[in-house]
Amino acid sequence: MLVSSASNIILYGRGVFTTIAIRDSRPLFWEKHWRRLANNAKTVAIELAAFDEEYVFDQLNRSFENDRIVNGRARITLVDESPSAIWPSEASAKTNLLIMTGDLRPVPENFRVTFSPYPVNSRSPLAGVKSCNYLEQIFALDEANGRGFHEAIRVNENGKVTSGCMANVFWLKDDVLFTPSLATGCLAGTTREFVLENLECREVEAGIEDLDSADAIYLTSAGIGVISVGDCNGRKLANTPHSITQLITNQ
Repeated sequence: MLVSSASNIILYGRGVFTTIAIRDSRPLFWEKHWRRLANNAKTVAIELAAFDEEYVFDQLNRSFENDRIVNGRARITLVDESPSAIWPSEASAKTNLLIMTGDLRPVPENFRVTFSPYPVNSRSPLAGVKSCNYLEQIFALDEANGRGFHEAIRVNENGKVTSGCMANVFWLKDDVLFTPSLATGCLAGTTREFVLENLECREVEAGIEDLDSADAIYLTSAGIGVISVGDCNGRKLANTPHSITQLITNQ
């Protein structure tokens, strides 16, 4: 696919995406994904007139059927290919849809997380938006990987826990389940939403010390489902049984 070098997606990364889990040849939590994708597109001013829910859903199903994905994942990306006002060109203004599919992400048995030195700006206009401007998350993840960890938990400018680089975070303390509130700047993950709909959980603004004293920590995303963290910044965590780990497997 050819894209104008002066388009908003190339110059500024103006695009939004969502990653959807495919289970038994069906997209999981489609309605939640579409609602967020459409809202995010509106936030970053991407025109969706030619891409309504029915059309995108049909293209998604065609993609994973053609690729023979039974249990895996798909990424839907909506990009702004219109010309930039700063770097004008002859390209016609339009939105494009990109869909890619793949297998499930491999998850290490002993999943290790650390704390990222790179804070989230909860006051950013992109806070909570899953945009194609993902370099901050990639840098944070690369930094953690370089220290031997699989993920990093990030805090905002006020020192409040937000999420992992690629996942939402939950933790258990004295049999009470917690997760950061959206006010921290964390992404409103679809798996996170499903957990909140089905389990009693407190949305809070908490510091790193709360995770340091947690009995268990869990990460959630479409790519990994729900996993238990085995090591948090060098502290071993017991595999504490909790119904959160069974929610997705029961879908």
